[in-house]
Amino acid sequence: MENGGRTSLILAVLLGSSSAVTAIFYAIYRQKSKAVQMLKEAQILSLDQDLHKILQAAPGKCVPYAVIEGVVRSVKETLSSQFVDNCQGVIQRLSLKEHKLVWNRTTHLWNDCEKLFHQRTNTVPFELVPEDASSGSVSIRVLKPMEAGELDLETVYEKFHPSVQSFTDSIGHYFSGERPKGILETEEMLKVGSTVTAVGEVVLDHETIKFQPPKTGMQYYLSSLNFQSLLQKQESRMRIWKILSLVFGVATCTSLFFILRRQYLLYREKQRRKEVQNLFQESQARLQRDGYPENEETVKNVCIVCFSNSISCVFLECGHVCSCHTCYQALVEPKTCPLCRSPITRVVHLYNS
Repeated sequence: MENGGRTSLILAVLLGSSSAVTAIFYAIYRQKSKAVQMLKEAQILSLDQDLHKILQAAPGKCVPYAVIEGVVRSVKETLSSQFVDNCQGVIQRLSLKEHKLVWNRTTHLWNDCEKLFHQRTNTVPFELVPEDASSGSVSIRVLKPMEAGELDLETVYEKFHPSVQSFTDSIGHYFSGERPKGILETEEMLKVGSTVTAVGEVVLDHETIKFQPPKTGMQYYLSSLNFQSLLQKQESRMRIWKILSLVFGVATCTSLFFILRRQYLLYREKQRRKEVQNLFQESQARLQRDGYPENEETVKNVCIVCFSNSISCVFLECGHVCSCHTCYQALVEPKTCPLCRSPITRVVHLYNS
Protein backbone atom coordinates (compact mmCIF):
# COMPACT_ATOMS: atom_id res chain seq x y z
CA MET A 1 0.00 0.00 0.00
CA GLU A 2 2.89 2.34 0.74
CA ASN A 3 4.37 1.77 -2.72
CA GLY A 4 0.98 2.35 -4.31
CA GLY A 5 0.57 5.65 -2.45
CA ARG A 6 4.05 6.77 -3.50
CA THR A 7 3.27 5.92 -7.13
CA SER A 8 -0.01 7.85 -7.00
CA LEU A 9 1.80 10.85 -5.52
CA ILE A 10 4.42 10.76 -8.27
CA LEU A 11 1.72 10.60 -10.95
CA ALA A 12 -0.18 13.46 -9.33
CA VAL A 13 2.96 15.64 -9.18
CA LEU A 14 3.75 14.76 -12.80
CA LEU A 15 0.20 15.64 -13.85
CA GLY A 16 0.29 18.98 -12.02
CA SER A 17 3.71 20.03 -13.32
CA SER A 18 2.99 18.98 -16.92
CA SER A 19 -0.37 20.80 -16.80
CA ALA A 20 1.31 23.99 -15.57
CA VAL A 21 4.07 23.82 -18.19
CA THR A 22 1.50 23.09 -20.91
CA ALA A 23 -0.55 26.12 -19.86
CA ILE A 24 2.54 28.37 -19.93
CA PHE A 25 3.70 27.09 -23.32
CA TYR A 26 0.20 27.40 -24.77
CA ALA A 27 -0.11 30.99 -23.53
CA ILE A 28 3.22 31.86 -25.20
CA TYR A 29 2.09 30.08 -28.38
CA ARG A 30 -1.16 32.08 -28.41
CA GLN A 31 0.83 35.29 -27.95
CA LYS A 32 3.19 34.39 -30.83
CA SER A 33 0.27 33.31 -33.00
CA LYS A 34 -1.48 36.63 -32.40
CA ALA A 35 1.71 38.53 -33.27
CA VAL A 36 2.10 36.57 -36.52
CA GLN A 37 -1.55 37.15 -37.43
CA MET A 38 -1.18 40.89 -36.82
CA LEU A 39 1.95 40.91 -39.00
CA LYS A 40 0.02 39.29 -41.83
CA GLU A 41 -2.75 41.85 -41.49
CA ALA A 42 -0.39 44.85 -41.28
CA GLN A 43 -0.75 47.43 -44.04
CA ILE A 44 2.31 47.64 -46.30
CA LEU A 45 3.22 51.25 -47.11
CA SER A 46 5.82 52.73 -49.43
CA LEU A 47 7.97 55.79 -48.87
CA ASP A 48 6.59 57.88 -51.72
CA GLN A 49 4.40 60.93 -52.24
CA ASP A 50 1.23 58.86 -51.80
CA LEU A 51 2.09 58.27 -48.12
CA HIS A 52 0.87 61.76 -47.17
CA LYS A 53 -2.43 61.19 -48.96
CA ILE A 54 -2.93 57.81 -47.26
CA LEU A 55 -2.33 59.32 -43.82
CA GLN A 56 -4.54 62.35 -44.54
CA ALA A 57 -7.41 59.98 -45.41
CA ALA A 58 -6.80 57.63 -42.44
CA PRO A 59 -8.84 58.09 -39.22
CA GLY A 60 -6.91 60.39 -36.91
CA LYS A 61 -4.20 60.66 -39.58
CA CYS A 62 -2.83 57.39 -38.23
CA VAL A 63 -2.27 53.85 -39.51
CA PRO A 64 -2.30 51.66 -36.35
CA TYR A 65 -0.09 48.89 -37.75
CA ALA A 66 1.96 49.25 -40.89
CA VAL A 67 5.10 47.93 -42.57
CA ILE A 68 7.66 50.26 -44.11
CA GLU A 69 11.07 49.49 -45.58
CA GLY A 70 13.65 52.24 -45.88
CA VAL A 71 17.25 53.33 -45.53
CA VAL A 72 18.61 54.77 -42.28
CA ARG A 73 19.55 58.46 -42.36
CA SER A 74 20.46 60.67 -39.41
CA VAL A 75 18.37 63.75 -38.75
CA LYS A 76 21.23 66.00 -37.60
CA GLU A 77 24.39 64.52 -36.12
CA THR A 78 25.69 60.96 -36.32
CA LEU A 79 27.59 58.67 -33.97
CA SER A 80 31.15 57.77 -34.90
CA SER A 81 32.72 54.43 -34.05
CA GLN A 82 35.34 54.55 -31.30
CA PHE A 83 37.44 51.88 -32.99
CA VAL A 84 36.70 51.94 -36.75
CA ASP A 85 37.45 54.91 -38.96
CA ASN A 86 34.75 56.37 -41.22
CA CYS A 87 32.03 54.29 -39.55
CA GLN A 88 28.91 56.35 -38.84
CA GLY A 89 25.69 55.21 -37.20
CA VAL A 90 22.58 56.28 -35.31
CA ILE A 91 22.62 53.61 -32.56
CA GLN A 92 25.81 52.55 -30.78
CA ARG A 93 26.13 49.83 -28.16
CA LEU A 94 29.38 49.28 -26.27
CA SER A 95 29.63 46.07 -24.23
CA LEU A 96 32.14 44.42 -21.92
CA LYS A 97 31.62 40.73 -21.17
CA GLU A 98 33.66 38.61 -18.78
CA HIS A 99 34.36 35.05 -19.91
CA LYS A 100 35.32 32.44 -17.33
CA LEU A 101 35.34 28.70 -16.70
CA VAL A 102 33.09 27.50 -13.87
CA TRP A 103 33.41 24.04 -12.29
CA ASN A 104 30.18 22.06 -12.43
CA ARG A 105 29.95 19.83 -9.37
CA THR A 106 27.26 17.69 -11.01
CA THR A 107 28.96 16.86 -14.32
CA HIS A 108 32.52 17.37 -12.97
CA LEU A 109 33.37 19.49 -16.02
CA TRP A 110 34.53 23.06 -16.59
CA ASN A 111 31.75 25.07 -18.31
CA ASP A 112 32.33 28.25 -20.29
CA CYS A 113 30.24 31.12 -18.88
CA GLU A 114 29.95 34.79 -19.75
CA LYS A 115 28.75 37.71 -17.66
CA LEU A 116 27.80 41.17 -18.91
CA PHE A 117 29.17 43.67 -16.42
CA HIS A 118 29.07 46.87 -18.50
CA GLN A 119 26.96 48.09 -21.41
CA ARG A 120 26.27 51.55 -22.76
CA THR A 121 23.91 52.49 -25.57
CA ASN A 122 23.96 55.80 -27.43
CA THR A 123 21.29 56.96 -29.86
CA VAL A 124 20.62 59.97 -32.05
CA PRO A 125 17.40 60.87 -33.89
CA PHE A 126 17.14 59.20 -37.28
CA GLU A 127 14.66 58.65 -40.09
CA LEU A 128 13.93 56.22 -42.88
CA VAL A 129 14.11 57.37 -46.50
CA PRO A 130 13.72 55.59 -49.87
CA GLU A 131 16.79 53.96 -51.38
CA ASP A 132 16.95 56.57 -54.13
CA ALA A 133 16.42 59.44 -51.65
CA SER A 134 16.80 63.00 -52.88
CA SER A 135 16.55 66.31 -51.05
CA GLY A 136 12.76 66.53 -51.40
CA SER A 137 11.93 62.85 -50.88
CA VAL A 138 9.54 61.53 -48.25
CA SER A 139 11.08 60.62 -44.89
CA ILE A 140 9.66 59.07 -41.73
CA ARG A 141 10.96 59.88 -38.24
CA VAL A 142 11.61 56.80 -36.06
CA LEU A 143 10.71 57.23 -32.38
CA LYS A 144 11.76 55.06 -29.40
CA PRO A 145 13.90 52.63 -31.42
CA MET A 146 15.22 50.87 -28.29
CA GLU A 147 11.72 49.54 -27.53
CA ALA A 148 11.64 47.63 -30.83
CA GLY A 149 12.05 43.87 -31.07
CA GLU A 150 14.40 42.19 -33.55
CA LEU A 151 16.67 45.25 -33.43
CA ASP A 152 19.71 43.93 -35.30
CA LEU A 153 22.91 45.89 -34.70
CA GLU A 154 25.98 45.16 -36.76
CA THR A 155 29.15 44.23 -34.86
CA VAL A 156 31.80 46.65 -36.12
CA TYR A 157 34.49 45.89 -33.52
CA GLU A 158 35.29 42.89 -31.35
CA LYS A 159 38.42 42.18 -29.33
CA PHE A 160 39.18 39.64 -26.62
CA HIS A 161 41.53 40.67 -23.82
CA PRO A 162 42.88 37.52 -22.14
CA SER A 163 43.44 37.66 -18.40
CA VAL A 164 47.00 37.44 -17.10
CA GLN A 165 47.33 35.17 -14.07
CA SER A 166 50.19 34.22 -11.85
CA PHE A 167 50.83 30.69 -10.62
CA THR A 168 49.30 31.40 -7.21
CA ASP A 169 46.24 32.97 -8.88
CA SER A 170 45.76 29.85 -10.99
CA ILE A 171 45.87 27.61 -7.91
CA GLY A 172 43.43 29.88 -6.07
CA HIS A 173 41.01 29.92 -9.01
CA TYR A 174 41.26 26.15 -9.33
CA PHE A 175 40.16 25.61 -5.74
CA SER A 176 37.49 28.35 -5.90
CA GLY A 177 35.86 26.71 -8.94
CA GLU A 178 36.15 29.78 -11.20
CA ARG A 179 38.92 30.43 -13.74
CA PRO A 180 38.76 33.81 -15.56
CA LYS A 181 39.55 33.68 -19.26
CA GLY A 182 39.37 37.34 -20.20
CA ILE A 183 37.22 40.30 -21.26
CA LEU A 184 35.39 40.52 -24.60
CA GLU A 185 34.98 44.10 -25.81
CA THR A 186 32.43 44.71 -28.59
CA GLU A 187 30.93 47.64 -30.42
CA GLU A 188 27.64 47.29 -32.30
CA MET A 189 26.02 49.92 -34.49
CA LEU A 190 23.03 50.60 -36.66
CA LYS A 191 24.96 52.19 -39.47
CA VAL A 192 23.83 55.04 -41.66
CA GLY A 193 22.69 53.65 -45.03
CA SER A 194 21.47 50.32 -43.60
CA THR A 195 18.17 48.98 -44.93
CA VAL A 196 15.60 48.48 -42.17
CA THR A 197 12.11 46.97 -42.08
CA ALA A 198 9.93 48.83 -39.59
CA VAL A 199 6.61 47.52 -38.27
CA GLY A 200 4.54 49.77 -36.01
CA GLU A 201 2.27 52.79 -35.91
CA VAL A 202 2.55 55.56 -38.52
CA VAL A 203 1.25 59.03 -37.59
CA LEU A 204 1.09 62.29 -39.54
CA ASP A 205 1.94 65.11 -37.13
CA HIS A 206 1.52 68.35 -39.07
CA GLU A 207 3.95 67.80 -41.94
CA THR A 208 6.16 65.28 -40.14
CA ILE A 209 5.53 61.55 -40.52
CA LYS A 210 6.40 59.69 -37.32
CA PHE A 211 6.91 55.98 -36.76
CA GLN A 212 6.37 54.79 -33.17
CA PRO A 213 5.39 51.78 -31.01
CA PRO A 214 1.74 50.78 -31.48
CA LYS A 215 -0.64 51.95 -28.75
CA THR A 216 -2.80 48.83 -29.06
CA GLY A 217 -0.13 46.55 -27.54
CA MET A 218 1.03 45.02 -30.83
CA GLN A 219 4.69 44.16 -31.39
CA TYR A 220 7.09 46.90 -32.51
CA TYR A 221 9.82 45.79 -34.95
CA LEU A 222 12.99 47.28 -36.42
CA SER A 223 14.80 44.57 -38.35
CA SER A 224 17.50 44.29 -40.98
CA LEU A 225 15.49 41.45 -42.58
CA ASN A 226 12.94 42.10 -45.30
CA PHE A 227 9.28 41.72 -44.40
CA GLN A 228 8.86 38.17 -45.72
CA SER A 229 11.97 36.94 -43.88
CA LEU A 230 10.79 38.64 -40.70
CA LEU A 231 7.37 37.00 -41.03
CA GLN A 232 8.92 33.56 -41.64
CA LYS A 233 11.16 33.99 -38.59
CA GLN A 234 8.17 34.78 -36.36
CA GLU A 235 6.20 31.84 -37.82
CA SER A 236 9.13 29.51 -37.09
CA ARG A 237 9.21 30.64 -33.45
CA MET A 238 5.44 30.20 -33.24
CA ARG A 239 5.72 26.61 -34.53
CA ILE A 240 8.37 25.81 -31.90
CA TRP A 241 6.04 26.88 -29.08
CA LYS A 242 3.18 25.00 -30.72
CA ILE A 243 5.23 21.78 -30.80
CA LEU A 244 6.25 22.24 -27.15
CA SER A 245 2.62 22.80 -26.19
CA LEU A 246 1.57 19.63 -28.02
CA VAL A 247 4.37 17.54 -26.47
CA PHE A 248 3.59 18.60 -22.91
CA GLY A 249 -0.14 18.35 -23.65
CA VAL A 250 0.33 14.72 -24.65
CA ALA A 251 2.37 14.16 -21.47
CA THR A 252 -0.46 15.67 -19.42
CA CYS A 253 -3.08 13.47 -21.09
CA THR A 254 -0.87 10.41 -20.59
CA SER A 255 -0.43 11.18 -16.89
CA LEU A 256 -4.18 11.71 -16.52
CA PHE A 257 -4.86 8.40 -18.29
CA PHE A 258 -2.54 6.48 -15.97
CA ILE A 259 -4.04 8.12 -12.88
CA LEU A 260 -7.59 7.30 -13.99
CA ARG A 261 -6.55 3.76 -14.97
CA ARG A 262 -4.90 3.23 -11.59
CA GLN A 263 -7.96 4.52 -9.76
CA TYR A 264 -10.17 2.21 -11.84
CA LEU A 265 -7.98 -0.81 -11.06
CA LEU A 266 -8.01 0.06 -7.37
CA TYR A 267 -11.79 0.35 -7.48
CA ARG A 268 -12.10 -3.04 -9.18
CA GLU A 269 -9.73 -4.61 -6.67
CA LYS A 270 -11.74 -3.14 -3.82
CA GLN A 271 -14.94 -4.57 -5.31
CA ARG A 272 -13.30 -7.97 -5.80
CA ARG A 273 -12.12 -8.04 -2.21
CA LYS A 274 -15.61 -7.12 -1.04
CA GLU A 275 -17.08 -9.94 -3.15
CA VAL A 276 -14.58 -12.41 -1.67
CA GLN A 277 -15.48 -11.35 1.85
CA ASN A 278 -19.19 -11.61 1.05
CA LEU A 279 -18.70 -15.10 -0.40
CA PHE A 280 -16.76 -16.14 2.69
CA GLN A 281 -19.47 -14.83 5.00
CA GLU A 282 -22.18 -16.54 2.93
CA SER A 283 -20.22 -19.80 3.01
CA GLN A 284 -19.93 -19.60 6.80
CA ALA A 285 -23.62 -18.84 7.15
CA ARG A 286 -24.58 -21.67 4.80
CA LEU A 287 -22.45 -24.23 6.63
CA GLN A 288 -23.91 -23.20 9.96
CA ARG A 289 -27.44 -23.24 8.56
CA ASP A 290 -26.95 -26.76 7.15
CA GLY A 291 -26.44 -28.13 10.64
CA TYR A 292 -22.68 -28.27 11.19
CA PRO A 293 -22.22 -25.98 14.17
CA GLU A 294 -19.72 -28.39 15.63
CA ASN A 295 -17.42 -27.75 12.66
CA GLU A 296 -17.16 -24.03 13.33
CA GLU A 297 -13.42 -24.30 13.76
CA THR A 298 -13.20 -26.05 10.38
CA VAL A 299 -15.17 -23.22 8.74
CA LYS A 300 -12.74 -20.66 10.10
CA ASN A 301 -9.82 -22.61 8.64
CA VAL A 302 -11.24 -22.87 5.11
CA CYS A 303 -9.34 -21.24 2.19
CA ILE A 304 -10.90 -17.85 1.28
CA VAL A 305 -10.11 -18.38 -2.41
CA CYS A 306 -11.59 -21.82 -3.17
CA PHE A 307 -13.72 -22.37 0.00
CA SER A 308 -12.97 -26.09 -0.17
CA ASN A 309 -9.41 -26.78 1.03
CA SER A 310 -8.03 -26.04 4.46
CA ILE A 311 -5.66 -23.13 5.05
CA SER A 312 -2.08 -24.31 4.73
CA CYS A 313 -0.01 -21.16 4.08
CA VAL A 314 1.23 -18.12 5.99
CA PHE A 315 2.08 -15.14 3.77
CA LEU A 316 4.99 -12.93 4.75
CA GLU A 317 5.56 -10.14 5.38
CA CYS A 318 1.87 -9.32 6.01
CA GLY A 319 1.33 -12.45 8.15
CA HIS A 320 -2.13 -13.36 6.84
CA VAL A 321 -3.25 -17.02 7.11
CA CYS A 322 -5.98 -17.27 4.50
CA SER A 323 -5.11 -19.60 1.60
CA CYS A 324 -4.31 -23.17 0.71
CA HIS A 325 -1.11 -24.11 -1.11
CA THR A 326 -2.96 -24.89 -4.36
CA CYS A 327 -4.57 -21.45 -4.52
CA TYR A 328 -1.26 -19.79 -3.61
CA GLN A 329 0.42 -21.42 -6.59
CA ALA A 330 -2.46 -20.23 -8.82
CA LEU A 331 -1.98 -16.57 -7.88
CA VAL A 332 -0.89 -14.29 -10.72
CA GLU A 333 2.68 -13.01 -10.68
CA PRO A 334 3.76 -10.91 -8.87
CA LYS A 335 1.96 -12.76 -6.11
CA THR A 336 0.06 -10.61 -3.61
CA CYS A 337 -1.96 -11.45 -0.51
CA PRO A 338 -5.66 -12.07 -1.38
CA LEU A 339 -6.69 -10.05 1.70
CA CYS A 340 -4.43 -6.98 1.83
CA ARG A 341 -2.73 -7.12 -1.63
CA SER A 342 0.71 -6.79 -0.04
CA PRO A 343 3.57 -8.40 -1.99
CA ILE A 344 4.33 -11.97 -0.87
CA THR A 345 8.04 -12.29 -0.19
CA ARG A 346 7.98 -15.67 1.60
CA VAL A 347 5.52 -18.48 2.27
CA VAL A 348 5.51 -20.66 5.38
CA HIS A 349 3.59 -23.96 5.10
CA LEU A 350 1.30 -25.02 7.93
CA TYR A 351 1.07 -28.64 9.03
CA ASN A 352 -1.92 -29.73 11.17
CA SER A 353 -1.08 -32.38 13.80
